[in-house]
Amino acid sequence: MVNISRFLRFLIVDPVNLSFKGKLLAVASGFSAILIMALLTQKLSMGLAQPVIVASMGASAIILFIMPHSPLAQPWPFFGGQLVSAIIGVACAQWIADTATASACAVGGSIFAMLLLRCLHPPGAATAIAPILFDTSLGYGFVLMPVGLNALILLAMAIVINRWVLRHQYPTVPGADAIDKSTQQTGISDQDLTLALESMDMFMDVSSGDLRKLLADAEARSFKRFKGCITCADIMLRDVPAVEYGTEVEEAWNIMHKQKLKAMPVIDRARRVIGIITWNDFFKFIDLRPYDRFQDKFRAFIRRTPDISTDKPESVGHMMSRSVVVLPECTHIADLVSLMSTQGYRQIPIVNGENRLVGMVYQANLIAALYDEQLAAVVSQG
Repeated sequence: MVNISRFLRFLIVDPVNLSFKGKLLAVASGFSAILIMALLTQKLSMGLAQPVIVASMGASAIILFIMPHSPLAQPWPFFGGQLVSAIIGVACAQWIADTATASACAVGGSIFAMLLLRCLHPPGAATAIAPILFDTSLGYGFVLMPVGLNALILLAMAIVINRWVLRHQYPTVPGADAIDKSTQQTGISDQDLTLALESMDMFMDVSSGDLRKLLADAEARSFKRFKGCITCADIMLRDVPAVEYGTEVEEAWNIMHKQKLKAMPVIDRARRVIGIITWNDFFKFIDLRPYDRFQDKFRAFIRRTPDISTDKPESVGHMMSRSVVVLPECTHIADLVSLMSTQGYRQIPIVNGENRLVGMVYQANLIAALYDEQLAAVVSQG
């Protein structure tokens, strides 16, 4: 009974991590791509005595639309693997009379060539057998028609569907999703992941970037479970000072100076965050020359210009930073860790469900929450 249950457990394992909606989209994508590929190939073949479609393209469609981030699904492995395998398959069909030997040589030769040329694509081995099993008179024209044309059309469909329908980053550029070395201070680096994958000495169908995202997500989930449900609303400072777009520079500076603030959110009349102003925004407009006193220059800058025209900012809106990160008050503090530890944010405005400013979280608030075990226990029990 135990053996049967263990066997049934293997049968019900889902090999892909896709939701029901994701599976339906993958089915529709494969259907549409193959249909368009077959129709275009049929029309462009102009009655030539060649097959319209190669059966291995069906297997390629599965890889392209279900595993678009896989190294096997990238343009060169797909296109190069199909063409190289077709060339080797035709050569084996013409030079070797015995079907079994020719098939074995075609598969082995195509795998060797794909590994050598860094274009491994498993369906390519099936393409190599096609000219041996069906028609030894196909000749090298088989490489261009239908294999080359099939592959070109299917690749175009893969780029269009993955990018604009499935919203996947395709093709995946190696190293594009790696974290900038200048911002990464601790933890596992992209080089660590790459070396670890290489040391496995076996093919792992995952890139270092995907592995990094997986580890980061797992670490965040573990952190949430360990710390309990502590949100930004639990640690933020409420009733934080804020200024509007038209607030004068001198007034904004007086608020920040008196309350010893390093940054202050800029809001509209509905208290929605439209920017942030920091000390650096005040100082970057001061052109200090030799023998100039900083105090005099700074006072002249923050004071309102009595003239009608001026070449310096007169309101907060003219000098604020518009690229500001805000988080909902229900956000777990785990999401603050990466923003503040590796991306350099020192303070983050917090908004409610209507995107209105309700508080601010500073690095000191996050550090206090990380080390306050008693707070974590109380919140998790509540």
